[in-house]
Amino acid sequence: MNWACECPVPLKNPQNHDQSLLMQLELRESTPWWLSLSAPIIAICLSLLLASLLIVWAGESVIEAFRTMAVGAFGSTFALTETLSRAIPLTLTGLAAAIAFRARFYNIGAEGQLYCGALAATLIGSGFLNLPSHLLIPLLFIAGAAAGGLALLLPWFLKTRLNVDEVVTTLLLNFIILLLVSFALEGPLRDPMSMGWPQAAPIIDAGVLPALVPRTRLHAGAFFALAAAVILWLLLRYSVFGFSIKSLGLNSHAAEHAGIPAKRTLLWVALLSGALAGCAGVSEVAGLKGYLTLDLSPGFGYTGIAVAMLANLHPLGVVLSAIFLAGVSVGADSMGRALGVPSYIADIMVASAVLSVLIGLMFTRYRIRH
Repeated sequence: MNWACECPVPLKNPQNHDQSLLMQLELRESTPWWLSLSAPIIAICLSLLLASLLIVWAGESVIEAFRTMAVGAFGSTFALTETLSRAIPLTLTGLAAAIAFRARFYNIGAEGQLYCGALAATLIGSGFLNLPSHLLIPLLFIAGAAAGGLALLLPWFLKTRLNVDEVVTTLLLNFIILLLVSFALEGPLRDPMSMGWPQAAPIIDAGVLPALVPRTRLHAGAFFALAAAVILWLLLRYSVFGFSIKSLGLNSHAAEHAGIPAKRTLLWVALLSGALAGCAGVSEVAGLKGYLTLDLSPGFGYTGIAVAMLANLHPLGVVLSAIFLAGVSVGADSMGRALGVPSYIADIMVASAVLSVLIGLMFTRYRIRH
């Protein structure tokens, strides 16, 4: 992705116009594989370094804090399953962001599309259809994917027909969708057995995703998320559609000149991106909570963007990135309870990792010349 300005760009010292002090960014003809691989690794190291400074500032031992975080995230069966269950929606929303960003369709609305998928699954799975599990569960994912994909039709139309920035439209749609879900939970979808709480009727037993490990919250949505990542990687690497997405991301004008239908390709990208985010909502409502509430997601749609950026938009890297960020989040909770270290350090780690990745991506595309 081109996150930097067009090159060469002279960075001038305002106090000295000596040509020897000028610095330019020159576009690389090719990027070494080791440089692309090292960018996320260096980003993670920098985020750990920054977290270390904050832990020292909080008056705790860095080694003990990180040990507690690692044990809390991966040190037991329960901790590992909690991390993996947290990584399921992050993987799906990360994939949604990755495929859209590869085509330079900046979908910031995965949070709203997640709720669209959860709403569709609730409408069908809470008793509207009484089918066996092998029919109802796939139907829930199809309905959630369709709802998430349809939520991106309006931003796609406004971008391709009226040149409206999709960052604004997808971001604003998040708030509109959340208000609609809130209206539904306060009114027509409210469960009469919820004792006044704004929550929908639960998913019937046939629609609940089976647990993978007894007495834990890890469910079969993990297989779905992993399969989605593998399929998306194969699609992007070996199909004509994947080549079209890559071409659009590199240069949309050149791609159109070469005969690639940009609007139609962006339409399929939007539908696929929204569908993946919608499936994240289905996995949460049918696999983890069992019913729809307004706090179903603590921001999985927004964190998915960080997941995708940390993975350099690579579908298989998204899985590892989601597990890492899920582990940081789960481990930070354990660290906070055990040592009293503020849990917001986890948020700082995620933010600094993403910022470091963005800087690293710039240097994978450009080299500095004096």
